[in-house]
Amino acid sequence: MAVKYKNAKAVVTGTSTAQTILTPANATTAVIKSIIACEQSNNADTIALTITDTADTPVTFSLYKDKAISAKATAELLTAPLVLAESEILKAAATTASRIHLVVSYMEIS
Repeated sequence: MAVKYKNAKAVVTGTSTAQTILTPANATTAVIKSIIACEQSNNADTIALTITDTADTPVTFSLYKDKAISAKATAELLTAPLVLAESEILKAAATTASRIHLVVSYMEIS
C-alpha cells in the first residue's frame, strides 16, 4: 500500500455548472484532511461543494449548498476527514467566477 500526500488547487470558475476539483485515480482512495476556501476579490461570495458518485447512477450529494465566504476571508470547510473513493468526484461552484480559491489537502492511498 502506497501513501502520498497531495494538494488539489483551483480557482473556482464554475457558476452554473460545478467544476471538478478532485477525482481519485483508479484503484486509489483519497482521504481529504482539509478544504480551505479563500475569497480573493474583496467581495463576499458563496460556494457550493458536492460529491458525485459515478458508480451509483450517478448521484450528487451536497456538502455545502451556499456556504458564505466573506470578502478577503479564509474558511476551513472540513471539521473531520472526508473519504473519496475512486468512483467519486469532488466538485465546486461559486456564485461568481474566479473569486474563490480552493486548496484541498489529501492523502492518496493506493
